[in-house]
Amino acid sequence: MAIEHAILVSLLEKPGSGYELARRFERSIGYFWTASHQQIYRVLKRMEGDGWVDVRDVPQQGRPDKKEYTVADLGQAVLSSWIHEPIEPESIRHDLAVKIRGAAFDDPAALIHEVERHRRAHTERLAHYLAGEQRDFPARDEDASAASGPAAVSGPPDASDPPAASGPPDAGRELQHVVLRGGIAYERMTLAWLDDVLATLHRLAAAR
Repeated sequence: MAIEHAILVSLLEKPGSGYELARRFERSIGYFWTASHQQIYRVLKRMEGDGWVDVRDVPQQGRPDKKEYTVADLGQAVLSSWIHEPIEPESIRHDLAVKIRGAAFDDPAALIHEVERHRRAHTERLAHYLAGEQRDFPARDEDASAASGPAAVSGPPDASDPPAASGPPDAGRELQHVVLRGGIAYERMTLAWLDDVLATLHRLAAAR
């Protein structure tokens, strides 16, 4: 996937300025793709030149006009073509895992602080994702809590149990949520693994 595809998806979900788009990359789009503000502005300009996006000036009260981007027909066609293309399953390059294996030839205890640092980072990211879910998808959280009690809040969401809906499903919201649930599941899995790593490192350190 290229950043252009992520930008097209975001603008189809909601047109916006370059600044607004950059803020989305810091929040929901950041669940699966990251980009700097400078990179987003640079790519937007190229996409405008290629005819993938349209731009119009939007007046603002007491502030300069802002440039609002929308997806042009050509951009929609590019995204549709990409969606229908097969992609290869991703391979994970995990520096920490290689370090952990390499610790067998050094001092396993030397990695404890580093693994603890990674665990803190993933704990913060999980909290960020959960806060985003509570903010953006409160109805589903409340339904799950009411139906299953406290365990539903602490445990991973059941992917086979779609959110209840009183009307036709909102594909945009449901697919945004399922991506977020994937991020939540990944962070929980990573935290469980890091706890296992820490227990192993402490055990090996005590045996030395």
